[in-house]
Amino acid sequence: MASGNLSPRQKMINLMYLVFIAMLALNMSKEVLSAFGLLNERLAESNNATEARNAAFMQSLQTKASDQPEQYSDLYTDAQQIDALSEELDTYIAQLKDEMMATVKEDEQQDYEVQDKADFLDQKMFAGDDLSEAGKEFVAKIDAYREGMLALVDNPSIESDIQSKFETQPVERGDGVTLDWLKYHFEGFPLVASRTKLTQLQNDIKTTKSEVLQTMLAGEQASALALSNYNSFMNVSKSAFYSGENFNGEIILGRTDPNTVPKRAELTLDGRKLVQGKDYTFVGGKVQLNVNAGSPGDHKIEGTLYYGEDGDETEVAVSTGFATISMPNAAVISADKMNVVYRGVDNPMTVSIPGIPDNKVNASAPGLSKVSGSNYVMRPGSGRTVTITATGTLPDGKPISTPAEFRIKDIPAPVGAVRGETGIVRMQREGLEKSTISAVLEDFDFDLDLQVTGFSFKVSGQPTVNVSGTRLDGAALSNLRRAKRGETVQIYDIESKIQGSSVKLKRTAPVFIELTN
Repeated sequence: MASGNLSPRQKMINLMYLVFIAMLALNMSKEVLSAFGLLNERLAESNNATEARNAAFMQSLQTKASDQPEQYSDLYTDAQQIDALSEELDTYIAQLKDEMMATVKEDEQQDYEVQDKADFLDQKMFAGDDLSEAGKEFVAKIDAYREGMLALVDNPSIESDIQSKFETQPVERGDGVTLDWLKYHFEGFPLVASRTKLTQLQNDIKTTKSEVLQTMLAGEQASALALSNYNSFMNVSKSAFYSGENFNGEIILGRTDPNTVPKRAELTLDGRKLVQGKDYTFVGGKVQLNVNAGSPGDHKIEGTLYYGEDGDETEVAVSTGFATISMPNAAVISADKMNVVYRGVDNPMTVSIPGIPDNKVNASAPGLSKVSGSNYVMRPGSGRTVTITATGTLPDGKPISTPAEFRIKDIPAPVGAVRGETGIVRMQREGLEKSTISAVLEDFDFDLDLQVTGFSFKVSGQPTVNVSGTRLDGAALSNLRRAKRGETVQIYDIESKIQGSSVKLKRTAPVFIELTN
């Protein structure tokens, strides 16, 4: 019984049985009874310490379940069932011990030498060769505890320990006689010995509870810390790199445990507070963002995630971001020799640098002014060329400057028109009499408001008439009536200008009218 590599607890149990045998052999010597009493005291002290540890454990687990319900709520539920089962049997045994000790005089509670009678349990637990109702209840309580614990435990080693400690099957004595479990352990034993065995049973309950809870928590924490709950992530100093730069990214591990969920978060996007449920949600241990990418450029996400830990909040700083680029909707095709701006008109221009937001790009040149964003207007002055320089700052802080030269061209010469037609126009005499003389810029990219102030009118064989305005006057109409059918009359020296502008236009081309009647 005492051989082999035994734990201190098993050695103590073996010693108890040796003491039992010695008591029978020595006719229950007073010293042995005192030894049982002292052993009971030691077990009681151990039980108090274990109970305090179990209570602290349950309190800590309750806090964890409150801080991280996704990870610990199920575990806490199982722990509560284990606690209830253990408390029920422990309380039952404590009440039985109180009833037993009520048969001992108050002033003899610590006098173990007088606690040598077996009457109380023998009368309460046994009825002849059978068990009494109280005895059957006692065994049923232990059976219920054993089966309830086994249903909650998923660890072969602990299951075997529970089965061994709380087995109530008949026991075979050394002489080959098989006895009921309760008779074998309690019938005929002195009160102090039975009391000590009941205290030992309470110790088994408390230590089993402690082992089960610790093992369950260790398994949960090991699962949470398993590498299967981690993913690799790239940590970079900026969201975009340029050709020729050194890439300084770092590959790191990040927790993706679905049970590790923040209790709350305080986040901002470019200084704007994000709202939970609208801009972000907690999904499977992650903070799922749902925000508009915004205007082109770098965007900063900052703030704090708050995790529950030991009843307090642990802060985890957030400092990350993303870059937004303009979505291409057309190809960029340019004619290398057609960098041209026109003098005398507002030339619309777009100036941008890929990868740099518009508010960090500046363009400068004589006559250039900014409208908004990347939109500018160029009003060239004298000279034949103008250089526009775009400057900006890259995300890494490096400045960039790009010049572009444009040729300056004058507005092309206008062309005279009658009824909007140019060149040689065939029309009836009456139509010309009522028509307005105008000037147009054919195939010009800008829509300018040209105004005619006068012109010269010539009919073959008749003197030239200088007309003021846009219609034939009396002298011009008189000459027109002398023209023959099929004859061509001329309108030339057309004076035209841009409405509201002092820019002087080139000479306007004439228009010829062939009379059809």
